[in-house]
Amino acid sequence: MAIPDYQTFMLPALRALASADTLTAAEVARRAADALNVQSQERAQLLPSGKVPVFRSRAGWALTYMKQAGLIATKKRGIYHITDRGRAVLARGLERINNDVLSEFEEFRAYQQRTHVEGTAKEPAASDQTSAAAVSSPEESLEAAYETLRETLISQLIEMLKSVSPARFETIVIDVLQAMGYGGGRIGAARAVGRSGDGGIDGVIEEDRLGLDTVYVQAKRWENTVGRPTVQAFAGALQGQRASKGVMITTSDYTAEARRYAENLPSRIVLVDGQRLAEMMIDHGVGVSVEVTYTVKRLDSDYFEE
Repeated sequence: MAIPDYQTFMLPALRALASADTLTAAEVARRAADALNVQSQERAQLLPSGKVPVFRSRAGWALTYMKQAGLIATKKRGIYHITDRGRAVLARGLERINNDVLSEFEEFRAYQQRTHVEGTAKEPAASDQTSAAAVSSPEESLEAAYETLRETLISQLIEMLKSVSPARFETIVIDVLQAMGYGGGRIGAARAVGRSGDGGIDGVIEEDRLGLDTVYVQAKRWENTVGRPTVQAFAGALQGQRASKGVMITTSDYTAEARRYAENLPSRIVLVDGQRLAEMMIDHGVGVSVEVTYTVKRLDSDYFEE
């Protein structure tokens, strides 16, 4: 089943608080997830950042919105309790508490105006296929927008890489590896070999600052999928250099057979496809620039402790 949206978490979260004097946000999330029958595999799902479980994020925003509406309050950092208003709302026997219900209260309407909360959206019809899907919390929406921008940039990078000359592509590959720390930042620690008499080797880069080991590189600016024969030929070139480490990088992808072959070689060959290469370029600032930076801050409750 899909993880319930953050508005669906409101009613079970409020009920959980009504059954105890106080609860932490984590305990409210757990009890609400239990009531909603959220399974272990759903609880293990993380936001794109890989740091926060999705169900915890949604339960957290349910608490945030109900607090703005005065249904709950905090006695101290991270400790919640239900208010008289919250008990009155529960006593109404509603089947669902959502932003429409919270909008009955002036405090929440003022909050909406300040933050443009999507609080007046109509409930999806029972036949609507999106009714079981999660309505994203603001945190999820922000991360989803980031992922969309990143995927778009990855596509743009792959197309650009396919359009450059083979020689330029080899240089870009070396730049990426150096940006990742290979060569220890030393001038001359990496070089593109060139197309003439390279024996299947397009670049050479020292693995560490002392030059104790060398990584050989083959760069394939290809449209077609790279198969096992090409990887096998690169392995042969490494043997000719008496090398134990190699990186093959392409703008396309590898066949399953090619990947299995590389995994079973006695020498270490890492296969990098176009998707991964573009991700490496983004993560290490090669061929991209920062357009704008958003800093998301959270309340530091510790600062306000007496």
